[in-house]
Amino acid sequence: MGKPKANVDKKKCLACGGCISVCPQDAISWIGNKAEVNPEKCISCAICIRTCPIGAISGEGY
Repeated sequence: MGKPKANVDKKKCLACGGCISVCPQDAISWIGNKAEVNPEKCISCAICIRTCPIGAISGEGY
């Protein structure tokens, strides 16, 4: 089953860009005006989850 991947709640995302700037794998990018995690690149480090100021990013098991 593998490690949990980060997931962005697009309803909560304010497009601040904090998660994109801290991701060590460049796994987060803009899709429209919201952040989106590429699960193929995500290494489950949870840096984006800790960085998001409003809790728009989560991951089961973190």
